Amino acid sequence: MSESRVPSRRRYLVCEPRHFTVQYAINPWMHPDRPVDVDLARGQWAELIGAYRAHGHTVDAVEPVADLPDMVFAANSALVLGGRVFGSLFHAPERRPESAAYESWFKAAGFDVHRPESVCEGEGDLVPAGRWVLAGTGFRTTREAHREAQEFFGVPVISLQLVNPYFYHLDTALFVLGDGTGGDDANIAYYPEAFSPGSREVLARLYPDAVLATREDALAFGLNSVSDGRHVFISPRAEQLAGRLARQGYVPVPVDLSELHKAGGGIKCCTQEIRS
Repeated sequence: MSESRVPSRRRYLVCEPRHFTVQYAINPWMHPDRPVDVDLARGQWAELIGAYRAHGHTVDAVEPVADLPDMVFAANSALVLGGRVFGSLFHAPERRPESAAYESWFKAAGFDVHRPESVCEGEGDLVPAGRWVLAGTGFRTTREAHREAQEFFGVPVISLQLVNPYFYHLDTALFVLGDGTGGDDANIAYYPEAFSPGSREVLARLYPDAVLATREDALAFGLNSVSDGRHVFISPRAEQLAGRLARQGYVPVPVDLSELHKAGGGIKCCTQEIRS
């Protein structure tokens, strides 16, 4: 079946974890008293970039800024859709300066950037899925930002309520397997218990054939994955999920970002997609 899955070339924006550390706690994964191996984090991150390039994807990089240790999590900086950039306004004061750093990169690359008026953490909570954008709320991005994004892009935005603090961003609980490009199907993988009952019902109605993850795979950052429609760049610890994906015709590409998990982030957190 995997031969029927067609990958599409993607353009990703990333930021090296040169200044990565855990010096504050803004999610349950973060423990400032636990040591962080920066060299290991940089090496693991480099493997992710190498995997993207080996599979034909373009990778651009933002220069990391000292004293912004979470800048490696590029996905939170914006949502780029149809060449339009909807920027970020972080919930945590410690991360708010990241918005300006990423905005500078986008402007230098020729993009206009919309600054949201409400708290919004980019692709962390805004996930394009074919005809609409799935949008998480409950811990970071607000429903007001969902409405603002819909007005900006003119694309239907479907709000989903997150209820478990370990899955504080939508991209920790759900990812898009195919977005309808390259001949693939618009489908998702997700962990139902990360969502409120009503949001679980919405997802079940929209995606009756979705791949469901176990709690173990979700806690292993298995849903913080990136798919190009055929290849799924995924945490190697999410073994059951990888098996389910393989049976659906996808090709898992394991990439270990265990050191970055100490800050609550994984593969998708490190990956901003630039959709032209």
